[in-house]
Amino acid sequence: MGGNKKNEIKRHLRKLREVKNWQLLLIFILLLFVSATLLRFDHIKMTKLRDAVLVADKEGNSEALAEDLTKLQKFTLNHIVVNVVDENGVRKLEFGTGVFYLENNYLRDATAAINRAAEAEIDDSNPNGNIYAAASAVCRPRAIANGWAWNSSEYLSCFTDELAKYPATATTDGTVAASIPSTDLYRREFVSPIWAPCLSGFVIIITLILGVVIFIRFLIWACLEITLIIMKNS
Repeated sequence: MGGNKKNEIKRHLRKLREVKNWQLLLIFILLLFVSATLLRFDHIKMTKLRDAVLVADKEGNSEALAEDLTKLQKFTLNHIVVNVVDENGVRKLEFGTGVFYLENNYLRDATAAINRAAEAEIDDSNPNGNIYAAASAVCRPRAIANGWAWNSSEYLSCFTDELAKYPATATTDGTVAASIPSTDLYRREFVSPIWAPCLSGFVIIITLILGVVIFIRFLIWACLEITLIIMKNS
C-alpha cells in the first residue's frame, strides 16, 4: 500500500516537472517587463494630454481647453495611470494626473475682475472708498519697479494681500466690489482606477495569475517532497 502511495507521489512530481519552473519564471519576468512598459506608455500619453491642456490654458482658447480637459479625463478614467508626484518635498506614488492648475485662466479672470472694480467710480460715502483702487495704487508702482506684468501671479498676489488688509464691511454700503475667483475653481485632478480594462490592465492580470500559479506549484512541490521524505524515513 505504501509503495503505491510513493509511486503516486512520484507521478505527480513528474507531471509538475514537465513544465520547468525556470520556464514559468522566465515568462513571468517577461510579463513584468511588458506590464511596466505599458504602464510607462500610459503615463507618457497622460502627460501629453495634460500638456495640451496647459497649452490651451496659456493660449486662452476656451473651446480647446474644454475639449482637451475632456480627453484627459476620459483617458485617465479608462487607463491605469501611475504617477510620481512631489508634495512638499516628499515624492509619493499616485494613480492619476496629480494636481495641476489652470493658472493662466485664473490670471485672466482675476485680472479682469480687478480691473473692472479699480476703474469704477470711487464711493466717497464709504470711509475706505474703492479698496480696489487703493490696492492698485500700492501694487502698480511695485509692478513697474519689479517688472511684473499686469496679469502676472506676483501682481495678483500683491493685490489680494492689499485687499486682505481691509475689513469685510469695506466691500458694502456702495463700495465697488470685485468678484475675484478662488484658485480652487481652477484646480484640476483626475484620479485613475487601480485597474482598468485596457491593454496594460489585462497584461497585469495575466502576470498576477501566472505569479499565483508559480507560487502554488512551489507549495505543492514542497509538500510532495516533504511527504516523500517522511515516508522514506518511516
